[in-house]
Amino acid sequence: MEVAQVLCMKGGNGDTSYAENSLVQKKVISLTKPIIEDAITNLYCNNFPASLCIADLGCSSGPNTFFAVLEVVTTVDKVGKKMGRQLPEIQVFLNDLPGNDFNTIFKSLPKFQKDLQKTMGAGAESCFVTGVPGSFYCRLFPSKSLHFVHSSYSLQWLSQVPRGLENKGNIYMASSSPPSVLKAYYEQFQSDFSMFLRCRSEELLGGGTMVLTFLGRRSEDPSSKECCYIWELLAVALNDMVSEVQF
Repeated sequence: MEVAQVLCMKGGNGDTSYAENSLVQKKVISLTKPIIEDAITNLYCNNFPASLCIADLGCSSGPNTFFAVLEVVTTVDKVGKKMGRQLPEIQVFLNDLPGNDFNTIFKSLPKFQKDLQKTMGAGAESCFVTGVPGSFYCRLFPSKSLHFVHSSYSLQWLSQVPRGLENKGNIYMASSSPPSVLKAYYEQFQSDFSMFLRCRSEELLGGGTMVLTFLGRRSEDPSSKECCYIWELLAVALNDMVSEVQF
């Protein structure tokens, strides 16, 4: 089965949902606010459109979805006022895989609109939100239609498991994985990210910009505890569970 058909963060608002377990991701969005502000400022200096199209790729669901949008939209308002510009109409496209919990997103839209109104006043009426299901490793929007693309903590998710892996006892890169596994994941990322950039190059208008945030590591070891060790521990737990099953 294709990864895009089954992969998604856990929906809803329960104790084990993504919405209740994504504080780290929220902090990352907050840390990138100065970068977003610089990107929006540069966009305004090059071109000030009457209608601004923004895409958030890998939006997931829960409070972080509209927290990210609020950061971007209020930055547009702030920079526009600083430059003496009238706020443009803003079209926000929220993208994630088809299995994403878009229902929860749209149920929380009225709260977002109230929050936006508190921050921007009457300008909040100029912001329109649309859901766009689909993989960001393919085309999602018409040619030359986007001004600004935002994606936070999403692009480390690959489009598929690399083919032909022999990675016995593991579910990702681990300290016991052979070099061929590390090479396969590296090449899959190269292929996926190249496709992502190729698609966005078609969709962005001239002068458009992107702010992309990745999960990374300082170590040169791909299986280091900085990013992959949690998957190694999960593999150990799964192997132990399988060994206890009585056939």
